[in-house]
Amino acid sequence: MNYRHAYHAGNFADCMKHVLLVLLVQALRRKPAPFSVLDTHAGIGRYDLTGDPAGRTGEWRAGIGRLLESTSTDGPLAAYLDLVRQAGAPASYPGSPQIAAMMLRPQDRLVCCELHPEDSRTLRALFADNRQVSVHARDGYAALGALLPPRDARRGLVLIDPPFEQPDEFQRLAAGIVTARRRFASGIVAAWYPIKHRAPVRAFHDSLRDSGLRDLIAVELTLRPPLDPSRLNGCGVLVAGPPFGFAEQALPAMRALTHLSPDGTGEATLTRIAEE
Repeated sequence: MNYRHAYHAGNFADCMKHVLLVLLVQALRRKPAPFSVLDTHAGIGRYDLTGDPAGRTGEWRAGIGRLLESTSTDGPLAAYLDLVRQAGAPASYPGSPQIAAMMLRPQDRLVCCELHPEDSRTLRALFADNRQVSVHARDGYAALGALLPPRDARRGLVLIDPPFEQPDEFQRLAAGIVTARRRFASGIVAAWYPIKHRAPVRAFHDSLRDSGLRDLIAVELTLRPPLDPSRLNGCGVLVAGPPFGFAEQALPAMRALTHLSPDGTGEATLTRIAEE
C-alpha cells in the first residue's frame, strides 16, 4: 500500500480498528488500577473529513459517514459512535490517539509515537495541554523495545497500526508483537493488518503460532471475499492476551459493521490462533 492515513481516515478499516480499541480500553477501565496505552503509529490524532486530503478520496463516506447516519443510542457500536460524535465528526474525526485520550481516567496515561516529522508536530500540538499524554517522534517498532514495559503502570494496551508500505511489513509486525508481548506480558497487544488475499495473512498467523506466544485471537472484517490482491478487501486485528469477555463483545460489533459491504457479502470472523 502507498499509505498516508489522512487520506483514509474514517474508512471501514479505521472504524473496525477503533471499535475494537474502544472495547479494549473499556475492559481496562473495569479495574481501578492505572493503565497505560502505547500507540506506536499514531498519526496526527484527529482529522477533518470534510476537507483535504480526506475529501479527495471520500472513503469516510462509506465508513464513518454511513455509521453516523444511525441515530441508535444502543447496540455494540454505541460507545464508539458516542465518542466520535463528542469529538465533532466529521469535521473533527478522532484517530486512535484521541479516542484513547478521551477514555483515560486521571490515573491513566497515553504514549504516542509518530515518525513523520510534520505529523508528530501536529500530534504534539493536539495534546500540548494534556499532561496525561506524551508524544515521541520516533519509530514505533523501535519504541516497543525502548518504552515497554511502561514505567507507571502494570496493566495496559499496546496498539500497533503500521502503514504497510514495506513489502516485509507482515514479518516486521509479527516480530513487533513478539517483542511487545515478551516485554509486557501483563499487557494487551492489538495489531491491525490489511486483508487483500489470504496467503499473507495465513503466513502471518502461522509465524505467530510458531513463535510460541499463547492466547492469540484474530478478529477480521471483510467487505468482499479476499480474492483480488490488488484491493483492500478487509482487515483484521490480532489481539494477544485479550481481556475477559472481549471475544464475546468483538464478534457482534464486527457483525454490526458488515452492512458497510457495498454488495452485501461482508463477513465477520473471530479465530483463535493460539490457546491460552
